[in-house]
Amino acid sequence: MDEYKDCTLCPNMCRVDRSRGEKGVCRQSDKTKIAWVGLHRGEEPPLVGEKGSGMIFFTGCPLHCAYCQNRQISGSDGENWGIEVDEDELSSLMLDLERMGATTLNLVTGTHFIPSIITALEKAKARGFSLPVVWNSSGYENIHGLELIDDYIDIYLLDCKTLSKRVAGVFCGRSGYASAILPVMDWLKERHSRTDLEKMKGTIIRHLVFPGTVWASEKFLRVFGEKYKDNFYLSLMCQFVPPKEDPSLCAISDEEYEHLLDVVDEMDIEEGFQQEKSDDDILWIPDFTKDVPFPASFADPSPLFLKLKRAKSV
Repeated sequence: MDEYKDCTLCPNMCRVDRSRGEKGVCRQSDKTKIAWVGLHRGEEPPLVGEKGSGMIFFTGCPLHCAYCQNRQISGSDGENWGIEVDEDELSSLMLDLERMGATTLNLVTGTHFIPSIITALEKAKARGFSLPVVWNSSGYENIHGLELIDDYIDIYLLDCKTLSKRVAGVFCGRSGYASAILPVMDWLKERHSRTDLEKMKGTIIRHLVFPGTVWASEKFLRVFGEKYKDNFYLSLMCQFVPPKEDPSLCAISDEEYEHLLDVVDEMDIEEGFQQEKSDDDILWIPDFTKDVPFPASFADPSPLFLKLKRAKSV
């Protein structure tokens, strides 16, 4: 596919020829690689429904966040876990999720595989696929890539990790994240001005609070309240798990989180989801070496994915 030959699908603008095996920041060729497929019940409630959101986790990432929870598959730790699938297999996995009773199809970190995802969606729809499609992304996007996939997406589930270059440099692996995210949010606001989750249309912006950066989270909340609260839903999360090898990073305190909730109220941000604080950190660190990377109460694997996984070298 031409988009892989001079790749500009993400803001890194690597311009490598992935069709010839060259790899840029995402560390992936033009061969679509996936790490897990199945139902997941840990997403925002409207996306989960009764049985779960149908997740496809793609291997690789345009970012390499220092403390990525999916570091086994994102490449943040140099790992590259997953199996290669062609567009026919990917479309069959989409249909398998619908057969399992998924409420939505949830494409997780698919930016670097946009052309292949489009082809797979077209093939799946030709075979009767009808689920709402969620674009689940770090927010580190190129408008060009989003314009390619936009006609196929119903709900954008995007991170806005930070608006601070300093925080982005520490936690996101790229200080340029901070300058890339606002144009993406502005584009979404112009393209999809209203969010109606009953109709599965619009945008949910996630913000994960990083330790020691409450001031940056407050800045984000004020910008969100001023510019986007009438257009997007907000999902405020506090699930950052401090790595054991870095004792300088502490989990956000109850007092800090309550302060941010006060800012949400002050900015009159009504449409959204607020995560309950919990000391049960293990839930948030998946292990993609297992058939079910998440606790059993959270997830059910796709039978077709397990079949493909066993048939292919991992």
